[in-house]
Amino acid sequence: MTEDSLQIPGPLRNVGWIVACLVIASLVALAGSDHGQTYAGLPLFAICGLVCFAIQWLAFIPAWIYRTERYFDLTGGLSFLSALTIAVCLSSSVDTRAWLVVLLVGIWAIRLSSFLFFRIRESGFDRRFVNLKRSYSRFLMTWTLQGLWVYLCLAPALVVLTGRDQLPIGIFAVGGAVLWGIGFFVEVVSDRQKSKFNGQAENRGMFIRSGLWSISRHPNYFGEILLWLGIAIISIPILAGWQWAVLISPLFVYVQLTKVSGIPLLEARERKKWGNDPEYQNYIARTPALWPKRTRLSK
Repeated sequence: MTEDSLQIPGPLRNVGWIVACLVIASLVALAGSDHGQTYAGLPLFAICGLVCFAIQWLAFIPAWIYRTERYFDLTGGLSFLSALTIAVCLSSSVDTRAWLVVLLVGIWAIRLSSFLFFRIRESGFDRRFVNLKRSYSRFLMTWTLQGLWVYLCLAPALVVLTGRDQLPIGIFAVGGAVLWGIGFFVEVVSDRQKSKFNGQAENRGMFIRSGLWSISRHPNYFGEILLWLGIAIISIPILAGWQWAVLISPLFVYVQLTKVSGIPLLEARERKKWGNDPEYQNYIARTPALWPKRTRLSK
């Protein structure tokens, strides 16, 4: 039996990933629903999770028919906002901490999804989907993964909104909001710096290494991790029982951005483009991938 014959066919592997996403989401739903409110006899935390996935699957239908990824990021933002809206509308009471996380997550979701949508509209396509949208199972897996991403990121915020326990704003809420603010600022500034750099004709075919990109190769991802850590910190005082499991959220964001679909994919493309460029090699060698550090690039 050859090595190739032992490999799992692509469609089955993709289905396996979809099942894995649903299993993980179910476990998170069970944990987050502990000490939580119910609606019509169902855990409100779990209902919000169903909303996250249902929106992805509904949006997948026209996306597959027209083989387009144009509305992928907008759908992600809509999922965040929809889950928050459902939680607010169906919750028996919404306190100051809950409104705080709604405000912070809402601002982030609107800003990032619209930024990514307009970037794709300007370029005409998203390189991530060139091959993905050719396969039904792989394309569906991608939308399902986005549903899991939304649910896991939102988990601490949803606990705040759907939990039975409420506490006054304290040091955790203030500290978490400050950390979110720093992360949001870093993400917005780094995105704008890169957009401006790429939009200048003299920079065509070059890589950015100025501004925040001079101290981190991926400052936007650093900001993303910080802001979700801030949301998780805001939720800490009200966590009880299995709800503590939702603190996997910032860890999930970190792993996803640094080990799965963020830095690895981007830097693989960059190495193909600039791998033999001495200036790029110097930049990679002296600039940390994520955590900002002031360095001096050699000439």
